[in-house]
Amino acid sequence: MKSAKIARRYRVDDPRRFHLARYDPDDTGRLDKAGAKNLLDADLERLTELQERLYADNRWAVLVVFQGMDAAGKDSVIKHVMSAVDPQGCEVSAFRAPSEEELDHDFLWRIGKALPERGRIGIFNRSHYEEVLVARVHREIIDKQKLPPALVSGRIWQERFDDIRALEKHLARNGTVVLKFFLHVSKDKQRERFLERLEEPAKRWKFSMGDIAERKLWSRYMAAYQDMIRSTSTPEGRWHVVPADHKWFTHLVVAATLVKALQRLDLKYPVIKGKAAAEMKKVRRALLDEGSRRRP
Repeated sequence: MKSAKIARRYRVDDPRRFHLARYDPDDTGRLDKAGAKNLLDADLERLTELQERLYADNRWAVLVVFQGMDAAGKDSVIKHVMSAVDPQGCEVSAFRAPSEEELDHDFLWRIGKALPERGRIGIFNRSHYEEVLVARVHREIIDKQKLPPALVSGRIWQERFDDIRALEKHLARNGTVVLKFFLHVSKDKQRERFLERLEEPAKRWKFSMGDIAERKLWSRYMAAYQDMIRSTSTPEGRWHVVPADHKWFTHLVVAATLVKALQRLDLKYPVIKGKAAAEMKKVRRALLDEGSRRRP
């Protein structure tokens, strides 16, 4: 399977018919690890070039959102796929529990501060979607958000979906490409990765007892993810449900999707014209003359 087909295969184009159970976390697109590596290497090389063009073109921004259960591989994707990107043109933001300052604002306030500027890629390791996932599974979180009681109705989740869709439409209209990835890991694979964290000293620091508590709420999280994807996969911000049981395949799907999205922007290096071009010609001639005078 070619990279372009991989990018399309996991995109949610018809959210009304979306059912999370139809997506297999163990899927590898009929590729083996060696074949996927060849495709990934080519995509990462292309991504390096496209990111440089994005920076030079300076008209578009790209926002990449990663959501997933604990041990789904979010950190791994960011580390391996974004290794092809110049750090000067990319920034990663990790969103954990809101601070007191953040709780004194609306739930999208802290997101706005972290949005990428033109020419850059912004990566959200978790995001504003935590407010319709964790906050939905743990209803007590809403009680801590200082909302007037009259505003906490049975429609609060649909209202937040409305707000998120409006934000992403606004971003798209102003030149920000929004790419959203749900890293879909199976419960069995999460168990294996938790055991690795416990058994390997170099990974033990990643483990938290809270991870086990969240694991017990697996079915509630899956229902929340399904509703979230159905409600917020739009033309301005499609969700991609990425099989996450094999990290090598997860990396490929994300890289292929990034490359395809950047290619569609028709990014170009700025063309130097007029007075600036004439000045550059003069400088070039002066530098060439300087070099010729130094030759023996």
